[in-house]
Amino acid sequence: MKVLMFGWEYPPHVYGGLATANFGISEGLHAQGDVDITLCLPKPWGDEDHTFAHIVAMNCVPIAWRDVNYDYVKQRIGNLMSPEEYYHFRDHIYADFNYMNVNDLGCMDFAGGYPANLHDEINNYSIIAGVVARSEQFDIIHAHDWLTYPAGIFAKQVSGKPLCIHVHATDYDRSRGHVNPTVYGIEKDGMDHADCIMCVSDLTRNTVINQYHQDPRKVFTVHNAVYPLSPENEMIPRPDHTDRDKIVTFLGRITMQKGPEYFVEAANMVLHRTRHVRFCMAGSGDMMDQMIYLAAERGIADRFHFPGFMRGKQVYECLKDSDVYVMPSVSEPFGISPLEAMQCGTPTIISKQSGCAEILHNCIKVDYWDIHALADSIYSICHNPSLFHYLQEEGKREVAQITWEKVGRWIRELYIRTLGW
Repeated sequence: MKVLMFGWEYPPHVYGGLATANFGISEGLHAQGDVDITLCLPKPWGDEDHTFAHIVAMNCVPIAWRDVNYDYVKQRIGNLMSPEEYYHFRDHIYADFNYMNVNDLGCMDFAGGYPANLHDEINNYSIIAGVVARSEQFDIIHAHDWLTYPAGIFAKQVSGKPLCIHVHATDYDRSRGHVNPTVYGIEKDGMDHADCIMCVSDLTRNTVINQYHQDPRKVFTVHNAVYPLSPENEMIPRPDHTDRDKIVTFLGRITMQKGPEYFVEAANMVLHRTRHVRFCMAGSGDMMDQMIYLAAERGIADRFHFPGFMRGKQVYECLKDSDVYVMPSVSEPFGISPLEAMQCGTPTIISKQSGCAEILHNCIKVDYWDIHALADSIYSICHNPSLFHYLQEEGKREVAQITWEKVGRWIRELYIRTLGW
């Protein structure tokens, strides 16, 4: 089975959970043994892992004809795409796109990530998808999140192949219901054109059905997973905080969706009961300054740390250095970070309004708004060694069974159903 997959980010260049999920899904599908993935990314850097998918650099796919020799192509893009593949795509240009802002190879440049002109990049990406869909042989299309839905739709129209979209989040989650009409329109258009809609939780599935008016018969829940710790991260030691300040960590985007203010308010309540706790808010986002000011207003700035955005090994060092991990999200489609925390042996508290709460049992669950329950839970874990060790050991045991291979098996089954095989 050949899959044409559209993604927006991929490790090691991680901007959020989308990259982690995209990599895990690719790994899980590859493990099935009969699924070949062609993964299209707007701007890969050349250091991505190609083990589980053949990566197509969309910024190296020509949409306007240029008469360029082999050596020049190799010099310009050789670390991302072979000249043979470049010429193969060039032979399938289907319209005159010289009016677009193309470079000397007839390709469009991408900023990568989430730039100010994001909607322009989404549109450009979808144009290139038409060339790729005409060039590649595949059975089914898989588009990850709203950024790639237009590309998925275009590929379906070009090829006649069925389209699966993967809803990792909706604008209802990101905006607490104050949706951006442009983003909502892109999301709904993708869902309307999809033959199969995969959602990362029942929570998201219900949003897709009720807020985007989709037929429940084509909407399925595909929970995320976590991949095993690398040997390098496995060897990161857990400090012994006995008779020392405990460390409680929030790690993620510091935005409205993630509920950072509830973390600060709960921290304030804990610190009224004991001063032997430090709080770490790791990440970046539009509410970061607001949270720094809030901690200062509550008089707890001396117990708060804001180390900024973390990636790679830093994340696991932070998690292993923590006595409690907290995810107080207001609306979390899934949330992979609690699985990573539990994997590291860190007792975890999550909001009941998160998708991962549907599959996790050996953690504490509270309503995001209930700062009293959150504060009590933090205090209990920090001051009850038996509770700490129970959550630590049972949490590690539980997440070891939540694998991307199982996710890949279910996605492959949905492919087969969609194809009618």
